[in-house]
Amino acid sequence: MPRPELQAPPEIFYNEVEARKYTTSSRIIEIQAKISERALELLALPNDGIPRLLLDIGCGSGLSGETLSENGHHWIGYDISSSMLDVALEREAEGDLLLADMGQGLGLRPGVVDGAISISAVQWLCYADKSSHEPRMRLKAFFGSLYRCLARGARAVLQLYAENRDQNEMISTYAMRAGFSGGVVVDWPHSSKARKEYLVLTCGPPSAQTYQPKGKGENGELCSEDNESDADTDDSQMVDVYDRNRPRKKLKVKKKGKGREWVLKKKEQMRNKGYNVPPDTQYTARKRKARF
Repeated sequence: MPRPELQAPPEIFYNEVEARKYTTSSRIIEIQAKISERALELLALPNDGIPRLLLDIGCGSGLSGETLSENGHHWIGYDISSSMLDVALEREAEGDLLLADMGQGLGLRPGVVDGAISISAVQWLCYADKSSHEPRMRLKAFFGSLYRCLARGARAVLQLYAENRDQNEMISTYAMRAGFSGGVVVDWPHSSKARKEYLVLTCGPPSAQTYQPKGKGENGELCSEDNESDADTDDSQMVDVYDRNRPRKKLKVKKKGKGREWVLKKKEQMRNKGYNVPPDTQYTARKRKARF
């Protein structure tokens, strides 16, 4: 069966029929709950009992949002499918739901969000569903707005199903350019079905307090670096900090203005050619003031 991303745009693929089928599947509900719990674990929020404001990007019918609510957090859900959001409203999702395209930016105030999760959504930005869609520009808008709205040191955990290595690299590259630090965490790396990839990003440069989480292997145990194969080392590369400063523009060298003698000589040349030239006066070639 082809990937959903190759069949239709998300707002069309997840129509009313597909949205209800997706939400009523016990298998999908179980998988979504496990992935959401893992994403919340990777957020590494302080265990102080204070509710946090989180983003659920690509929230769909609110399955992942239920996990956030059960853990006592407030959340804002973004999705481009109106049918999915209608189902979320019917299920009385506790979060605030927004019908929006994440490829156009999130549009939130700077530094107001304590964390963000996304389950199986970000890879949609790698596909051009319209003639106006440019995947690189959409990734740039998404990660730039995500970086701005997160509080300093907050995390974003993006679980995704990239089609190939090129998509993984493109997504990671634009995360770096936005200013994030972090890396890819792979759970069950040796399983073709259970394998899950999480892009764990921290808002700001790496510091002594930040650490890179490890993926889970068999029986839910954390994978050590010795147990990971060489094929998986590329997936666990650190996402470094990209230089966000723009290159300095070359300063324009101001050329000295033409003097009065040059102007008079030029006017005389124009008269010799037969042009109608204003007469020479005391104001000829006189420098004007910056303002009146």
